[in-house]
Amino acid sequence: MGHRSDQTPFDLEALPTWLDSLPGATRGEVTLHRLGAGQSNLTYCATDGVGHSIVLRRPPRGSLASSAHDVAREGRIMSALSSTNVPVPGILGIHETPNFTDVPVVAMEMVAGEAVTSPAVAERITPDVRRVIAENLIEVMARIHEVNLDEVGLSVLSSHDPYAPRQLRRWSTQWERTKTRESSALDALTERLWDAIPEQDTTALVHGDLHLGNVMCNLDTGEVTAVVDWELATLGAPLADVGSLRAYWPERGGLVLPGFEAGCADGFPTGEELAQMYLQRTGRDPQALDFWYVLGLWKVAIIAEGVVRRVQEMPSNAAPTGAPTVAMVDQLVDYATATADAINLA
Repeated sequence: MGHRSDQTPFDLEALPTWLDSLPGATRGEVTLHRLGAGQSNLTYCATDGVGHSIVLRRPPRGSLASSAHDVAREGRIMSALSSTNVPVPGILGIHETPNFTDVPVVAMEMVAGEAVTSPAVAERITPDVRRVIAENLIEVMARIHEVNLDEVGLSVLSSHDPYAPRQLRRWSTQWERTKTRESSALDALTERLWDAIPEQDTTALVHGDLHLGNVMCNLDTGEVTAVVDWELATLGAPLADVGSLRAYWPERGGLVLPGFEAGCADGFPTGEELAQMYLQRTGRDPQALDFWYVLGLWKVAIIAEGVVRRVQEMPSNAAPTGAPTVAMVDQLVDYATATADAINLA
């Protein structure tokens, strides 16, 4: 293998050879720089000598990568969606063989647009356009849930068994694998969620991590140009995506997660308003929504704990904007518990 560094975790001698073979990719030597504030799979812009740029995705460095970091699977999902009305980046190539790299790598088109990942970005948008972005975020969520799984070949993406038990088992296992200490509060919340599982009346494609940071937007018009970061996508209950969106969405005067402050800007709806927009768009039964909101908060806490662990073991996994802390994870668990109390969850 050729040269790698913590800043560019690719073989910079072998990488151009692969990219040269992909129609629409870069040609010759490339320079790389990290994109976004993602704390899981790592995203880079690769630019060649004539200024053509593409995007590369690879798993985080270290030993704790799980199925959630399967970038090849993520690439295949986006490729399957290219024929639908869900906007996704074009996939240029998926590399999985060890002759090139010790981890899979996905090359994709650079999509025009920008994710609203900070108050500084939000300030460049008018309140009216902020509202349009939120409306379009809900629209693309509904489109994801309407994808015909058989037509695009995604009906075998995962189990069709009820989603809530699968999520509770999966993320409980993730907690046990990545926790940095014991948490009786999280354990108690997990038990409450098990006792409150709702019935599931439909199975659809769910993104699993849909929020402002994972949609590319035209900041002038509010159009969503691409939905990205499909690493948690699976088949499940559509309201799970609504619950996750609410879990990430900041509350003015309430819980605001680091990196998600942009949604506080004037013009953006509240998390509850977003949920109502989705229900009006889809006509789905709102009965299970509170459960999925609490589960979303619980899941975000476990994801954050995993990032804490990965960054402890390998600081280069931290995003440029920083990483979660143990105190933040505990705050999330406490907030999720208080939310469960407020809605009388189990």
